[in-house]
Amino acid sequence: MNRPRRWFGKGDRRVLSLTLPIILSNATVPLLGAVDTAVVGHLDSPHYIGAVAVGALVFSYVFWSFGFLRMATTGLAAQAYGRRDPNGVRAVFARAALIAIVAGLAVMVLQWPIIELSMSLIAPTQAVEAAARDYFHVRIWASPATLMQYCMLGWLLAMRDSRAVFIFQVVLNSLNIILDILFVQGFGWDVKGVAGATVIADYSGVVLGWFLMQPHLKRLGGTWRGIGILDRSQIARLMKINGDIFIRTMALTSAFALFTSFSARFGEVTLAANAVLQNFLMFGSFALDGFAHAAETLVGQAYGAERRKQFLWAVRKTTIWGLVSAVAMVIVFAAVGPWIIDALTSIPEVRDASYEYLLWAVILPVTGVLGFQFDGVFLGAMQTKHWRNMMLVSVGIYGLMAWGAVAMGSNHLLWASFNAFFLLRGVTLAILFPTIIPDRRAAAV
Repeated sequence: MNRPRRWFGKGDRRVLSLTLPIILSNATVPLLGAVDTAVVGHLDSPHYIGAVAVGALVFSYVFWSFGFLRMATTGLAAQAYGRRDPNGVRAVFARAALIAIVAGLAVMVLQWPIIELSMSLIAPTQAVEAAARDYFHVRIWASPATLMQYCMLGWLLAMRDSRAVFIFQVVLNSLNIILDILFVQGFGWDVKGVAGATVIADYSGVVLGWFLMQPHLKRLGGTWRGIGILDRSQIARLMKINGDIFIRTMALTSAFALFTSFSARFGEVTLAANAVLQNFLMFGSFALDGFAHAAETLVGQAYGAERRKQFLWAVRKTTIWGLVSAVAMVIVFAAVGPWIIDALTSIPEVRDASYEYLLWAVILPVTGVLGFQFDGVFLGAMQTKHWRNMMLVSVGIYGLMAWGAVAMGSNHLLWASFNAFFLLRGVTLAILFPTIIPDRRAAAV
């Protein structure tokens, strides 16, 4: 006699035990963004909010162009772990760390052309640009540390150590928040204080990350010697994957850049209001990322071991819980949205504009949940070609919609196109999902 299937069983507890610490730790990231906005949002002009938004956008472009350091590290290390290859797990991190150090130093050397090109493309007002430059020239010195953190977080996620990820994120972002308040409200350093807090916190994070990796290195066994960091075939594979992730990440970052750039066309108040409302997106996205990270880890290990049943189970469970969390966030945002806006800024005209467009920010978790989930699935399977192509399609359609919104002079339509972009990410990947299920694939990446 078959027992009735329980709605909440061991599998659900397994997913939630991996996901909830990640969600809690991820929650500190948008909290940090909210504090960044709040500490300057209570200064005497809206241009400070716009400056932090523009400066953060530039660094999103710069740093997330190397987002493969986190994403490829998780997928490749999880697959090596699934194959029970300890030296392979070590080698994945070592290759990523080498790239992080070299790339971080290169970004610092190239800081002048980066900021000049960024300002010419975004074209903010004079006051916003001046403050954004101040922010940039301080935060740029965190580049090697920021990129190294991507490698460490990706590797810890592959080890399914959500506790270490929680400790890492909470300590790092708590330090950043404390320094934010001290430097801006205490010392009066405005946007330079926000940037300086990030620099100190990021270098502190590298030390903490290395400490958190040690128990796993001892448990895995293996050695750093003879792991083939410069193995040509592995580097060629890594560069192919990294190329796909780079293109996809730049396309995603371009979607956010378009939103900020087009927001600036509507004036300082609308730019500031949209920046305030993007904090809702950060809260929603980093919560949904918890289930996406769980999908990436569980799918990667199942894919590396070529276990079809385990693969489908991981996709199903993480997606169900992702949908549940998306609906819950919409309910919470709808209930406390005005209060969050008031906490982020005291400027009356920015508050009023934020209330007007609040609904669009509230529904983002539901329009975006499938995109986040399938990001994790395709990354875990390292099927980055499909992942890249569908992002390009989604951004292309969104760009046309956003341009039309600006041409019609409607910030409501700009927000509608932003929601459509998130929905397209999920729908396009869902269509291709059957092609990557184990035993149906032509070959591994």
